[in-house]
Amino acid sequence: MPEPQNEHIGKAIDVNSIDLEKMREKIAANPGLLPYAHTVGGAVIKPEDEGSIKANALEAMRQQTSAQMGQLYEQMQTLAKQARQIQERIWVSERIYQAEMRFNPLIGRIYYLYEREGQRDTLSLVAPHEWGRSRKYTKFIAKVHLLADHTWEVLELGENL
Repeated sequence: MPEPQNEHIGKAIDVNSIDLEKMREKIAANPGLLPYAHTVGGAVIKPEDEGSIKANALEAMRQQTSAQMGQLYEQMQTLAKQARQIQERIWVSERIYQAEMRFNPLIGRIYYLYEREGQRDTLSLVAPHEWGRSRKYTKFIAKVHLLADHTWEVLELGENL
């Protein structure tokens, strides 16, 4: 019969010879809170450079806030563009409602606003390229579209405006 490979198998343990106080000194009450590995096979715990940690966190924060500021800037540009478009729309609409109209504009149609020298502006069905030599205006102001709510969408502004 072969002998047991572990020499402790089959031996009686003398409980009276165990010094519990001495063993307690070798065991940590909260091993997870120790600043070093508490067992021979434990992971090496190295103290970190606090300045390096803060510098990395600061850089990450700067990158994130810079990206957010970029998004806000793009949104501001979009809002400014929309505000300019509304101002153009108001300006053109006011000129249209003060202009001479010899017809009743229909919703959904495209019209052309012209400035005539010494006279009121004129709303026309005729596009600038359709006038030929008989041009009856001084300046092309805008190409507009009449919307269902009787407001005007500016499709194109004249060149010198």
